[in-house]
Amino acid sequence: MEEQSVLDFVIATIKWLVNPRRFARPQLPPDAFQIEPEEPGASLMKEAPSSKETVVQQTESPVIAVKEATVFLLPSEEVEEERRREFGGGIIPWRSLLSVLLAIWAQMLLEPPDRSPKVAIVLYIASGLLLVWAVFAKEWVMLPPRKDSDSPMSLEIRPYFLWFTLILSAVLMIFFGGNQLNPVNLFLWAAALFYIVRALWIKVEKRQPGTTLAGLGDFLKNPYFLIKISGWHVLVFGVVLIVLFFRFYRLDGVPGEMFSDHAEKLLDVGDVLNGLTPIFFPRNTGREALQMYLTAAVALVFKTGLSFISLKIGTALAGFLTLPYIYKLGKEVGNRWVGLLALLMAGMAYWPNLISRIGLRFPLYPLFVAPVLFYLVRGIRTSNRNDMILAGIALGLGLHGYSPMRIVPFVILVLVGLYLLHSQARGKRLGVLAGVVVLAVLAFVVFLPLFRYMLDDPQMFGYRAFSRMGTSERPFPGPVWQIFLSNLWKAMIMFFWDNGGIWVHSVVGRPALDVITAALLFLGMLLLLIRYIRQRNWVDLWLIASIPLLMMPSILSLAFPDENPSLNRTGGAIIPVFIIAAIALESFLAGLLARARGVAAKATVVLLGIGLMAGSASQNYNLVFKQFDEQFMAGAWNTSEIGHIIRAFGESVGSPETAYVVPYPYWVDTRLVGINAGFPFKDYALWPENFSESLSETRAKLFILKPEDQESLEMLKTMYPEGVSWLHRAQREGKDFILLFVPMQPEKDGRNIEP
Repeated sequence: MEEQSVLDFVIATIKWLVNPRRFARPQLPPDAFQIEPEEPGASLMKEAPSSKETVVQQTESPVIAVKEATVFLLPSEEVEEERRREFGGGIIPWRSLLSVLLAIWAQMLLEPPDRSPKVAIVLYIASGLLLVWAVFAKEWVMLPPRKDSDSPMSLEIRPYFLWFTLILSAVLMIFFGGNQLNPVNLFLWAAALFYIVRALWIKVEKRQPGTTLAGLGDFLKNPYFLIKISGWHVLVFGVVLIVLFFRFYRLDGVPGEMFSDHAEKLLDVGDVLNGLTPIFFPRNTGREALQMYLTAAVALVFKTGLSFISLKIGTALAGFLTLPYIYKLGKEVGNRWVGLLALLMAGMAYWPNLISRIGLRFPLYPLFVAPVLFYLVRGIRTSNRNDMILAGIALGLGLHGYSPMRIVPFVILVLVGLYLLHSQARGKRLGVLAGVVVLAVLAFVVFLPLFRYMLDDPQMFGYRAFSRMGTSERPFPGPVWQIFLSNLWKAMIMFFWDNGGIWVHSVVGRPALDVITAALLFLGMLLLLIRYIRQRNWVDLWLIASIPLLMMPSILSLAFPDENPSLNRTGGAIIPVFIIAAIALESFLAGLLARARGVAAKATVVLLGIGLMAGSASQNYNLVFKQFDEQFMAGAWNTSEIGHIIRAFGESVGSPETAYVVPYPYWVDTRLVGINAGFPFKDYALWPENFSESLSETRAKLFILKPEDQESLEMLKTMYPEGVSWLHRAQREGKDFILLFVPMQPEKDGRNIEP
């Protein structure tokens, strides 16, 4: 046989990577590393001769092994040597280290303001090639996908409960009319949900009679609590503390001002606190109701009233509650380390942190996408119909939250369609389709109130979405297909290049991810692509495909392409993005640990992982609490400062009713002034054409004007020659305003009105 050339080996390798079933594995000379063939789903560990599974004892050692795709920790040096022999390569995994280093370097060159995109692209290509080489050399360790259940999903139903649900749903279509929730339709709605769950829920296991009562009796006779804390629990607790810091630190001050959207939300919340209970809030082109009720609850529980902090507490909690499902989904598609690393990176990251702090509905999109994806993946993988029920409930609730959630039913259909095309679906397709029907039925029952409103007022219900996708507000600025492809490209590179120019919820003109996470995302997507080509597992394709699908609410901004990309409408992609980045980091560190000999080497790997996370934390802290804070406060108007002056005026020489703000184009929202002054239902605007209305007021008056509005100032000075005006130097440069104070006027009989 002729000696194989390097070119022959490269070509054979590419063919084998693309289609390992058709092409034979390439062979190197005996003195080089060998590439062993892998069947789809093959374990990373060699099987023990006497068992189909590798059974190990779980300890606290950091070396990772696999049992049915579940990670256990192995203690002995013998296992470490076996790992080295299994994964091949030298003791120092230089390809993996260099690949990560080049990816981080490439992303650093894409950081503003001084960028070198051409060099960065070259470095990213080199990083990718090294990663492929490391995978072939079995130097980069990647867990195989979890094995799917072989049994199909149950088709059993309880028809009587299903009939009850259908009857109640028909009745609810009448009772939900009028766009109001009330005790009657809420009770019927809860009953319909109970009956549909009762009709479809599968009992997984049966408890033995008396077990629960017997255990309760034993506890009452001899009550005791056993708390077991392991090193893993301590680690998780530490990660949660870090995330709590990033998500709630300086929540009252970052961001520090409201803008007009907040006024609309607080007015809606005020309606709730005053007894109104709409299904859909039509103010300002329409909003789903969930945030309004959440904020009203926060205002009552935390005694924060109608304020900016009430909005921010509610959305920050929504963002924080997304993280457990990111952990659960990461654990489901990888292992608990993937879940924990995804939770940590998403918890610290500037993108999800910002959209949770703004006080608008943005975090409600990822909040419900996370459980939908988790239950959907687990339900299909384990053929558990109960998970499909839970996914449907999460989807239905999410549709009451934020309008981009409306893309998720289509995302589910696409993802399920991709699954059905794979060999893992053989023999289970009918059950999965039935499970999707179950999911849709549950989502529809939860969605019923909005469905009735949609029928009553379809234009208002769909206005916000269709105004961006269609031509109701403006014509398309170019051919639709070109705009779509351009939007798709901009959205897909936003993680590495530019997350858009919307200054109220992003640091404009920079990547959506920090340097470390962006580099790991690139490597993670490439790893999943390689594993998918070799093993054809549907989960890998799902994770990659879900990113553009969940970004479609931003990509489909065809009439307003300048609004794409936007961190709020792409928020659903937070879940797969950080899980993929965590997969890359976990597999990278696992490969290093598999070759680490001795305590010092292992400690070095641990310190490397800590260092990467510390670098990510440092940059994200700077992005949120320095760069964004400075940018936002430079762009936002100081309505809080004006509100405090009005409050002080009312508590001293004047009255809150005799303070006025003269509107001026692109200046303060006068409703926000009232909210900050403590009078959330008062609009302090007094237009120049209405100045004469203030003449009848004899109490002391205070007029607030923008310095550029000299015409209005002269009008007021003519009307009130006794008034005194001065320029108030604001706390921030460029935010000064004019104060015109008019003293109390005497009555006709000489008496003065008390202030």
